[in-house]
Amino acid sequence: MYEQRKSRIIQACARSNGSFRVRKGSSSNLFRYVPRQQQAETTISMADFNHALYLDADAATVETEGLVTYEQLVGYTLARGFLPTVSPELKHITVAGAIVGIGIESTCFRHGFVHDGLLEADVLLSDGRVVTCRPDNEHADLFHGLPNSYGTLGYILRAKMRLIPAQAYVRIENRLHDSIGGYLTALREACTDEGNDFVEGLFYSDDELYTTTSRMCADAPETLDIYREHIYYKLLRRDNTFYLPTFDYIFRYDPDWFWNVPEGGIYDLLRRYGPMALRNSGFYARYRLFVNGLERMLGRKQTSDYEPLIQDWQIPWEQAAEFVQFINDEIDIQDRPWVAGPIVTPRTPTNYPIRANTLYLNVGCYCSAKKPRADIDYYYTRILDRKCFELGGVKMLYSSSFLDRDEFERIYNGGGYSELKTKYDAAGRAPTLFEKAIMNR
Repeated sequence: MYEQRKSRIIQACARSNGSFRVRKGSSSNLFRYVPRQQQAETTISMADFNHALYLDADAATVETEGLVTYEQLVGYTLARGFLPTVSPELKHITVAGAIVGIGIESTCFRHGFVHDGLLEADVLLSDGRVVTCRPDNEHADLFHGLPNSYGTLGYILRAKMRLIPAQAYVRIENRLHDSIGGYLTALREACTDEGNDFVEGLFYSDDELYTTTSRMCADAPETLDIYREHIYYKLLRRDNTFYLPTFDYIFRYDPDWFWNVPEGGIYDLLRRYGPMALRNSGFYARYRLFVNGLERMLGRKQTSDYEPLIQDWQIPWEQAAEFVQFINDEIDIQDRPWVAGPIVTPRTPTNYPIRANTLYLNVGCYCSAKKPRADIDYYYTRILDRKCFELGGVKMLYSSSFLDRDEFERIYNGGGYSELKTKYDAAGRAPTLFEKAIMNR
């Protein structure tokens, strides 16, 4: 039972004498370019907070523990005719992680971010207390400070979330555009169509840009297999219209970790015959972590002509064309697409200064780019971040960033965050957001 698990973790925190680090037991979806600095502290496991608790069909809400993955949560809610308002597309992202990070998907044009579906949360503070926060109680400041806090204010043990009605299948329609202006106009118009449940786009270049509008439906003439026969993103170049089971649509990029699983040879055999336990982002992340650790242990220096470019930025719609043009002018990611999607959030979180009720374009890259200069580390991340901030945009912090402390606090409301940190972690037992996101602690 949840209350028993909560009681046990409070007792474990008390025994730690106020110095502990939480072990979550799930795959990390932080994509840092260098390994995290580990701190020597007592470790307390949250791994058993992984249960979906209760779905209220009349109220269209679900209560879930924080370490439930979206694979679990979508399976639980979809079987009962619902989906979370926003479901990140990698199966092993957790509910708590998507709230304290910035979770996005192709429903963001209508429902905002993952945290915009949050109604209340039980939060484990660094001093071992558990508080319940809602937008209308004495911990409303913590409620609004959870997004983009990355666990530095506390860990979510339980969350109550809004749901939306769901059906068994999704009808996917793709349209090719040959100009950035036409592409962005089509995306914006798709947001105003009440029939669209999902809106997103991919683009390869100035003259190859795809908009995808999708609708849930009760029946489908046939569905495609994106685990064995097809790679999802490649279907967009081939088919104007096709159907997927809703569960597969939600996690359409997971079987190939977007496009990070190589093609050819043994990888094609993996796609065709590999067990499903090996065909998900959680396995790929653990495998990559193992290989990197082994190479470091053996003293092998990892060298490559490519630099990682795994990032997401949100750009105000009026400046979106300039950002997309900048990308196409400056960066070649070797015939892999960029992902784009419209987002409107109903509120501005304390630590993530995106304007409420304003249309933004999210642009994401999830692969690598050929290094243009050997003398600058992570060149493309640096120039894209700079362009994003110049255009009044904001960047998600799940991946590596390179800002000094003053810049970081200016962009991410350092003053407001400091007030929360003083109130909810007065002893400074957890790292600050700057330390975690920039210093990688």
